[in-house]
Amino acid sequence: FSKRAKQLLEATDQYIFISSSRVYADSKVPLTEKSPRLLDISKDQNYLSTDDYALSKARQEDILFSSKLSNWTIVRPYITFGFNRLQLGALEKEDWLFRSLKGRSIVFTKNISACVTTITYGDDVAKGIISIIGKDKTLGEVFQITSPKSLKWSSILDCYTKVIEEYHSTMPKVKMVELNTFIKIHPQKFQIIYDRIYNRVFDCKKIHQFIDTDKFKDPIEMLNNCMKSFIKKPNFNLISGKLEARRDCLTNEKTPLNDFFTFKQKLGYILYRLKILS
Repeated sequence: FSKRAKQLLEATDQYIFISSSRVYADSKVPLTEKSPRLLDISKDQNYLSTDDYALSKARQEDILFSSKLSNWTIVRPYITFGFNRLQLGALEKEDWLFRSLKGRSIVFTKNISACVTTITYGDDVAKGIISIIGKDKTLGEVFQITSPKSLKWSSILDCYTKVIEEYHSTMPKVKMVELNTFIKIHPQKFQIIYDRIYNRVFDCKKIHQFIDTDKFKDPIEMLNNCMKSFIKKPNFNLISGKLEARRDCLTNEKTPLNDFFTFKQKLGYILYRLKILS
């Protein structure tokens, strides 16, 4: 990006850079665009030595902040969902919903379940981005675009399980594990440690001057609609054999090999389920 930023800025009247609200450090008060970033205040040298998503986005922001040109606008969405993107904490639908629809346990942790988060319907984020395009007042500025409503991950899990129960006539099984155990079965530990176990509440005043965020769709209502739509016609990406094996070891369950699409997935599942690999 550092090699391309100048060329990109010179090629347009307004360059929209999609960053992320994961750049923020933990905060006891609602986050604003001026809230401290992890890159600026973290003392964890092991973390800072990585190119984790939150750090990568902050470093790219810094390239724009230090540019001699100011025809850029930085957008910081947070967790965005839609009819094919249904997250649970740090888990994608392939990590929890696939298991649940197959009758196996959702593996989650109370450390995230008890946290407050903010999720936003994708169409609303898109409308927020559109609202700042072509506006002189948005040049050289940062805008977080999120729902003004926050809720606990436990409420999101309840929404999901109720829809599944409605369609399958059985309450989904949920196994809560300790945080350290949960991290071991998740490939991106920094996403958990430096985001999902934080309470994420946002102050929407700045973007509100361009779009009324109070008119954004209610998160639970839209999650309910998206879940019902997806369950009617499920479409999953590739499932990790290794991660499914680790989850099955925790729940004492088994995933049929025909649930996997490729030989590599099946082999990975066997090796990790039988603990030949760990």
